[in-house]
Amino acid sequence: MPRSGSLLKRLLLGRAMRSDKLGETLLPKRLALPIFASDALSSVAYAPDEILLMLGLAGGAFVASHSWQVTIAVVLVMVVVVASYRQNVHAYPSGGGDYEVATVNLGPRAGLTVASALLVDYVLTVAVSISSGVQNAATVLGFVRGHEVIVAVALIAFLTAMNLRGVRESGKAFAVPVYAFMLAIIGMGIYGFIQHFTGTLAPAESASLTLLPEEGQGLTGLAAAFLLLRAFSSGCAALTGVEAISNGVPAFKKPKSTNAATTLLLMGTLSVVMLGSIIALSQWTGVKIADDPGAQLLRDGQPVGDSYVQHTAIGQLAESVFANFHFGVIFVSIVTGLILVLAANTAFNGFPVLGSILARDGYLPRQMHTRGDRLAFSNGILILSGAAILLVIVFKAEVTALIQLYIVGVFVSFTTSQVGMVRHWTRHLRLERNAKERARMQRSRVINAVGAAMSATVLVVVLLTKFQAGAKYAILAMIVLFLLMLGIKKHYSRVRDELAIDWEVDRPTLPSHVHAIVCISKVHKPTMRALAYARATRPSYLEAVTVDVDPEETQALLDEWDRRDIPVPLKVLASPYRQITKPVLDYVRSIRSGNPRDLVTVYLPEYVLGRWWEQILHNQSALRLKARLLFTPGVMVVSVPWQLQSSEGAEREWIDEPPIPGSVRGGAL
Repeated sequence: MPRSGSLLKRLLLGRAMRSDKLGETLLPKRLALPIFASDALSSVAYAPDEILLMLGLAGGAFVASHSWQVTIAVVLVMVVVVASYRQNVHAYPSGGGDYEVATVNLGPRAGLTVASALLVDYVLTVAVSISSGVQNAATVLGFVRGHEVIVAVALIAFLTAMNLRGVRESGKAFAVPVYAFMLAIIGMGIYGFIQHFTGTLAPAESASLTLLPEEGQGLTGLAAAFLLLRAFSSGCAALTGVEAISNGVPAFKKPKSTNAATTLLLMGTLSVVMLGSIIALSQWTGVKIADDPGAQLLRDGQPVGDSYVQHTAIGQLAESVFANFHFGVIFVSIVTGLILVLAANTAFNGFPVLGSILARDGYLPRQMHTRGDRLAFSNGILILSGAAILLVIVFKAEVTALIQLYIVGVFVSFTTSQVGMVRHWTRHLRLERNAKERARMQRSRVINAVGAAMSATVLVVVLLTKFQAGAKYAILAMIVLFLLMLGIKKHYSRVRDELAIDWEVDRPTLPSHVHAIVCISKVHKPTMRALAYARATRPSYLEAVTVDVDPEETQALLDEWDRRDIPVPLKVLASPYRQITKPVLDYVRSIRSGNPRDLVTVYLPEYVLGRWWEQILHNQSALRLKARLLFTPGVMVVSVPWQLQSSEGAEREWIDEPPIPGSVRGGAL
């Protein structure tokens, strides 16, 4: 079993990498862009749909008159946030990102708040991106429809395997689809613009339909303003993933900060261009997206009914722009589905790194700070994958349901980190005397202050418009995670304090006596080895102990003991209820109670078996006894192994294969 497991692992992950090869996994900008920016770039595939869908609740006329206003507002926020985060990557290049900025400048509780928000948002990124990609694929691939959950889970498993192979390898695999998506959307935008200005742009498939308001009448006044805010908050999904680059600065090649800032600028520029072109073409071609297409969309005055299949905005635009070039439609559909799936890869790079930093600081289990065979943070990747799969199953891979939980975490981290950066520059300005450097810091502080104000405004809007729709569950998850990490920190602190040596009190002292006990059941080779080892340690007292479960077997053991003239006294412990563990524990405790300064050492002969099924054939009494003795004060437990023939050579299979996570390297993979 170990051999087959090792082979499967090597096929999936490749050969393990030495720690000194870590530098070879660092990313140039051409690979960093598709790895860290795929989430932000892919959001332009569903953010326009969310804007049009929200505005469509008030009817087609409302969409036509307000979609540009909402888009400009989203673009303005994106420009400010990207400019703000360029300051972050230069000031904090260690990879802590928003968490480090908030912790250093606003305190540990603020940092933990940001970390909770980001971790939740990374999980949602995977769930939303994969679900959106599957839904887009279902419009082209009929066999996917009705099996979205299964396909989504399979895709998450695929991304997990790719990322377990290492960041650089996953980047090479995913670079082509990401660049293909950029080419498809920008190319479609350029060609569409040319067609529009030459009067050859064909209308969208939904242009001839009438979009009714959801309630049967248009909105005015406060209701219209609230709907605009809802559309704006949904459109701000286009900003998800901006923070990933600031969290992943250590993965860049040197100069790390400069390369990260350049990649961030490229990502922001591309996102703005693609989002703007999609909204513009949607207006010119008359794209309509309805929350309830069967009832809201009319053809010749009659509802289109449930048989109508509503395609995404990009899908409708591709058919309009490439009306006479079917390959273009197919290409756009395929790469859009791929980018939505690969967008989850941003989270697979951000979540494990942030989890590693939190583990280093004691807020998450230590195992998350260690690297796996391929120098990736394997435990973090597996946890992210499991949480995302759970969300996909619970919400049945429905983007409309998942999107309501989204964005809150992003803007919690945006706002907190930008406030932290303002404080960072203020603190440094007090110490800086160089006029040129002070001017640079003041400009940076203004940028971050504007970013903080704008992010806070968007956060308030998101909370107001999405709280009842589902954001409350995301907030609840953040609170639970925050409290959980506080509890983990308290545990580690308590253990550290308990184990710390007070040299005035805890000076090393020898025990008065060492009472050695060898637990036996019969006279055989493992027993003789344990007795020999116990005698070699020269304890103050040495005796063998057996439990009287079967009187005939016990008497046979005593006779054999005397016949072999074994030079160690044998004590028989009564067990009227045929228990093995309890009599030994009671006897050990009786020794301790009479001599509290004595030390009791219990030697346990154990078989070492080479095959997993052999474990089932043995009662594991030594293992159960060991587990109980470990909780007994003043008792040392010594395992004395005896390797059976089946174990010969088995140790070679476990050289790089620890049987449990954390036993050797601390990582699961």
